[in-house]
Amino acid sequence: MRTRFTFDLSTILTGIAVAGMMLAIAGIWPLEGDVAALMSSVGLAVVYLAGGLPAAWRALETLWREQVLDIDLLMVVAAVAAAAVGAPFEGAVLLTLFSVSTTLEAQALGRARRAVESLMALRPETALLKRPNGEVEEVPASSLRVNDVVVLRPGARVPADGIIVGGRGSLDEASITGESIPVSKDPGAQVFEATVNLDGVLEVEITKRVEESTVARMIQLVTEAQAAKAPSERFSAWFGQRYTVGVLIAAALAFAVFYWLGRDWESALYKSATLLVAASPCAVVISVPAAILSALSAAARRGVLFKGGAALETLATVDTFAFDKTGTLTTGKAAVNQVVAIDGNEEAFLALLAGLEAHSEHHSAAAIRREAADRSIPPVTVANVVTRPSAGIVGEYQGGQVWAGNPRLAAQMSASIDHPALAALAAETKTVIYLGKGTSVLGAITVADQARATSPEALASLRAGGVSRIVMMTGDRRPVALRIGEELGLRSEEIHADMLPEDKVRMVGKLAETGKVAFVGDGVNDAAALARADVGIAMGAAGSDVALQAADVALLSEDMTKLAEAQRLAKRTARIIKQNLTFALIAMAVLVTGGLFFDLPLPLAVIGHEGGTVLVVLNGLRLLAGSNDKPATGASKRPHQPGRQTPSVRREAYRRKIPRGTV
Repeated sequence: MRTRFTFDLSTILTGIAVAGMMLAIAGIWPLEGDVAALMSSVGLAVVYLAGGLPAAWRALETLWREQVLDIDLLMVVAAVAAAAVGAPFEGAVLLTLFSVSTTLEAQALGRARRAVESLMALRPETALLKRPNGEVEEVPASSLRVNDVVVLRPGARVPADGIIVGGRGSLDEASITGESIPVSKDPGAQVFEATVNLDGVLEVEITKRVEESTVARMIQLVTEAQAAKAPSERFSAWFGQRYTVGVLIAAALAFAVFYWLGRDWESALYKSATLLVAASPCAVVISVPAAILSALSAAARRGVLFKGGAALETLATVDTFAFDKTGTLTTGKAAVNQVVAIDGNEEAFLALLAGLEAHSEHHSAAAIRREAADRSIPPVTVANVVTRPSAGIVGEYQGGQVWAGNPRLAAQMSASIDHPALAALAAETKTVIYLGKGTSVLGAITVADQARATSPEALASLRAGGVSRIVMMTGDRRPVALRIGEELGLRSEEIHADMLPEDKVRMVGKLAETGKVAFVGDGVNDAAALARADVGIAMGAAGSDVALQAADVALLSEDMTKLAEAQRLAKRTARIIKQNLTFALIAMAVLVTGGLFFDLPLPLAVIGHEGGTVLVVLNGLRLLAGSNDKPATGASKRPHQPGRQTPSVRREAYRRKIPRGTV
């Protein structure tokens, strides 16, 4: 913070001194004789010290630490050269504009970084902790531990990630997922730190400490992403370092050539200093990071985390999107449609199946457990349960081996599914799960998943955005896959079913032979395919450590349209980088041409150089438009206290006609 203050102070001092000299030159501030000479000398000294010393110090520090000659050195050398040839005022203008432009760059890029870090201010400082005896006590949020239970009144922010254990209500999750529509939550639902409880009184059991919660991990990931250089950023830095050396050599050669052609040494040095300024690559070097940092911050504020600039740049070039079906293109919340027990005892059948699936995290397993609970059927206890990938689950019950899964698992267990009672199920366009004991089949159920409401729109947007190929992959049977694919507007040749995890990896590799491929999955079961793709994208990754680590890009919400938005942002970033580089190179070429072949005044070279640098930074900042630099909920950035109501919550409460006494 001290460095930034000193830097801003130097800019202010140089600006005041140059402005004073300009007023004196224009006659607006009349000074005569020795007083005028003294004031002019003082002004020049202030500018050269306040504007030149910080730049010289940065240049020497970079040279010592990285053994690199940077642009700061060029500006200092040019200003000293101007003073040496009797043009100290031009040198003063150069140092002033360079200081101003560098300050603007620092402020602009700092704004891009702070767009995400402002989330820290949304954290509540305190929370209402419910003691085991039922008493409620206000405690610092930082003191919360895993398994603590906190009470959330309407209008309060969630102090740390947790699970609702009591009450129902709607939460505004815009600050985390970018979703503007409140999400209804029931007991068992996950809640994220810094989101707002809109209505109802909730009891939340803390599952992660504050320093491990969603906001902390978002900031960590975005900070790491901003520090990781994209390929174009690395090239820009590489180019700038080597080009700086080239400019210094070229300026020295220009001085020798102009002097040899008959100019006096002052005129030759003036031309050399002008060339030094005109050819400086400030705008070229800052073009890429200005756009990348802005895009990363804009994406994070919309609920999309990029692991770095490389992922952002690659996504802009992707022409093939491969999707996992279950939990990605579909809701993953399957429901049981039909139960067929061969012996006719559906209750015993479901009790055994639910007991076996109690050990599985698969989406179909959750549907089976819900069906048993809805029928008030307690699951039996099954021991030694193991999962067989893309096949099913196997365990032990009453001294025998029991299993549940697809026809592939039935074949592995040497069990025949050719039973008259099951024949109709095999023809269904729904997932069929068979239950068996040893080599005997006990029955089967059908489970149907539904396409996400946002999936068709997202796929259509991707096609409209230039994606040439979209592929859906699933371990389900082809009739099931075709049913979902038809709802999504996919053609039959774009649908691949009955796939094992290794099949998905092979197909991603095959697709990558003809272009850039992005694979979209849940970040857990599809980790290998996510790693194999050029860009791995995890869906619904908020609160999931595995998903955040497995992918290059994490969509924190389950809104598929965020994917199309992310690709549009990546393409817009690529366009702005091209615009910046094109403008910077053309401007530099024009200034260099003027310096070499025409009598380009040094002040004009200074204005063109520094003005171009500021313009490319501002062009990059356009990517922050719509990124909601303010808290997404419209709340004040002041940490929210328990029970304290934010303006947006009051508006939401009024809209929902919540009685005032409950808010």
